[in-house]
Amino acid sequence: MEMEIILGENQKVIARYKGFEIVTDQPEKAKGENSAPSPFDFFLISIGACAGWYVKSFCQQRNLSEEGIKVFLTTHRNPENRMIDRMDIDIRLPQDFPDKYHDAVVKAAGACTVKKHITAAPEFSIVTSK
Repeated sequence: MEMEIILGENQKVIARYKGFEIVTDQPEKAKGENSAPSPFDFFLISIGACAGWYVKSFCQQRNLSEEGIKVFLTTHRNPENRMIDRMDIDIRLPQDFPDKYHDAVVKAAGACTVKKHITAAPEFSIVTSK
């Protein structure tokens, strides 16, 4: 599967993938216009959205209401290397969500394929060509 990356104006970079054009930008402090999420923002968004989709799918498969369910992703940075060293996913369930599914919905969110690819990181190959 191939993705085309276009180097846009100023600090914008556009990814063409599966018929979509995903525009990224940098914040103003990085000389961008802050007109779109940064590539790293999309990385974080993909983790949260993936976990959310797995929660949604879990509920749909069991005919459970999704109403009132919220998923929050919180990141924690290591102050020494400034890298994220922990991500917390908090699934906030409504009061009437069946107790018997609490552990299972956590397990469902943990099955997120984005998370799985991070924990079993792929090998990277970076080359030039003409």
